[in-house]
Amino acid sequence: MGLVERLPEGGVITTRLDTVLNWARVSSLWYMLFGLACCAIELMATGAARYDFDRFGMMFRASPRQSDLMIVAGTVTYKMGKRIKRLYDQMAEPKYVIAMGSCATCGGPFYDSYAVVKGVDEIIPVDVYIPGCPPRPEALLQGCLKLHEKIRKESVADKKEVAEKC
Repeated sequence: MGLVERLPEGGVITTRLDTVLNWARVSSLWYMLFGLACCAIELMATGAARYDFDRFGMMFRASPRQSDLMIVAGTVTYKMGKRIKRLYDQMAEPKYVIAMGSCATCGGPFYDSYAVVKGVDEIIPVDVYIPGCPPRPEALLQGCLKLHEKIRKESVADKKEVAEKC
């Protein structure tokens, strides 16, 4: 028996606005395709039929203006960093970032290279880090569930105060 059947006729459900908005955000995270290296293969595998991001309401988008989640998967160079920042700035609020793999989180095996950024968090703010080289699709799913938990705890009033200070 579902919730609608349990309510008496003309029944009303009350809840907080934050709860409804966060439920909507969690249920429809659209992520931008942004694979830079070998981690992108694992990202594509997670979106395919076996692991199925669709069951979480996560659909890939090629445009930053339609995305609210950026999954940075792979090695970030300084040359690509400018493009990442531009795409991040084009995303609408609220926007979230997942750093996937050792290269995106800390530079990975290319840490001492002159051209590799020592973590994408030097360029844009990161919400969830997923370690591994490359991380398995299960790890990416776990990272998305951690992001869901973070979104559920957010408050609309807090975001408004932060936006007014900027």
